[in-house]
Amino acid sequence: MSKKIRRSIKPIHAKELGLKLKPNQKGRQYAQYHLTKEQNANLELLKGNKNKVEVKSETQSNDYNNKPFVLSAWNDGKMMNIDEYCKCYSLPREDISSYKLVSHTGTPFYNIVFKEQVSINDDSIDFDSIIKKHIKPVENIYIPVQDELCDFETLTYTDVHIGMDTDKYKNSMYPITWNKETILASVQKLVHDTLKNRKSTLLVVDELGDFLDGFNAQTTRGGHALPQNMTNEEAFDVALEFKVNLLDMLAPYYEEIIFNNICNDNHAGSFGYFVNSAFKGIAERKYSHISVYNYRHFINHYFVGDVCFVITHGKDDSTLKFGFKPFLDTKAIEKIDQYLKHNEVYGNCKKIIFKKGDSHQLLFDMCTSDDFYYFNYGALSPSSQWVQNNFKKGRRSFVLEYFNGIEQEIKPIFI
Repeated sequence: MSKKIRRSIKPIHAKELGLKLKPNQKGRQYAQYHLTKEQNANLELLKGNKNKVEVKSETQSNDYNNKPFVLSAWNDGKMMNIDEYCKCYSLPREDISSYKLVSHTGTPFYNIVFKEQVSINDDSIDFDSIIKKHIKPVENIYIPVQDELCDFETLTYTDVHIGMDTDKYKNSMYPITWNKETILASVQKLVHDTLKNRKSTLLVVDELGDFLDGFNAQTTRGGHALPQNMTNEEAFDVALEFKVNLLDMLAPYYEEIIFNNICNDNHAGSFGYFVNSAFKGIAERKYSHISVYNYRHFINHYFVGDVCFVITHGKDDSTLKFGFKPFLDTKAIEKIDQYLKHNEVYGNCKKIIFKKGDSHQLLFDMCTSDDFYYFNYGALSPSSQWVQNNFKKGRRSFVLEYFNGIEQEIKPIFI
């Protein structure tokens, strides 16, 4: 028997999936259901969640008496073509590698296969052995929150710079040890404050890039030497341990956790993607209520309810010497506005929050643009010697946010 996935579902979606309706949880607009993988994929299609759609074709003998829910290709007296079908159900047409119109079930629909966004062929990285080392599948034992006060909450951290040496030449103005012990101690701090302030059953964790300081003591672009205190292998191991520790300590306390990782930045680049790819394999095989999304574009977005989150590091891995600034200017407004129009974000949500790292500054701008908030998040790492000498010591931080509809509470945590 395949493992079921526990989800919180609104009555309208439960009805469309053909589930027997359950009473909503006290004070909530949804109830708990256990779904098959196919039901879970259909739920994401119903919700129009581009980032979470996963379609798998599994045929079993004698399974036609229990018809799965499908999205009909028949509309207004005619058969939709694939472009019309994708537009109707908010599917990412550009991500489809193949499709086939199926009609023998009585309800015509498209059997769709989505292409992978990134393909890595590197025999030097044995992801299977890495994943097996960390995986011990567990059944989620949920520890309920005592007072559910919000619809969902977010934990945002950025610029961890694993491998960075803040005092390489022993003449730093503000020498701070940033090694395996202090990095993993920071994970404990992240978890402690997140759980201490827990208000929901759904947690979204956004990591906004520069998770590692570099590869071969260089930035992702190369040609820029960096003072580092770890080899590539040591940095990889510490980075993966950071992620897995965060996962294991948070997992029992939420019914659903979504991890979003920026893998297009100016320090970690592909090295960051390797770590997050291994993390995704571990997390999603180990826990049924965990989802991991690794973003390779410079700017990305996802929806939770009526809120759209637009996430980026602030600089990319190859083209931008000067990325998004801490303060919103007309050039940045135009760039963000074009992205939102191109991806049809306007009109599909009630609130837009643009989130970035890179600047190592904590600034929340809710006024410069009438269309979106512009949020800078501070670094989890201490300042490098270059930053210390050119600017100042700086403050380490991460941010907790709580949402009821589009109402938002922001709680910065300084370390």
